[in-house]
Amino acid sequence: MSSTLREASKDTLQAKDKTYHYYSLPLAAKSLGDITRLPKSLKVLLENLLRWQDGNSVTEEDIHALAGWLKNAHADREIAYRPARVLMQDFTGVPAVVDLAA
Repeated sequence: MSSTLREASKDTLQAKDKTYHYYSLPLAAKSLGDITRLPKSLKVLLENLLRWQDGNSVTEEDIHALAGWLKNAHADREIAYRPARVLMQDFTGVPAVVDLAA
């Protein structure tokens, strides 16, 4: 078993001549337990925590707390969320820039 959940959930995808690395929730579930009933929004946050786990800003306890959210269904701790990209509908571009700047 790998030393961190991040390493344990890292997987690869081969496409043509390239190799891509990603963090697999099914692999993470082997250590975290059943996460299939988590809402999709929390699965996105869980993948983000796995991607950024460093032991300081994102700890293994943070990941376990989010994975076990259905047991408690309350938020008693903050998580470090680092979005890699933002997808939203915006026809002119101006409102999105203003919203992101705020």
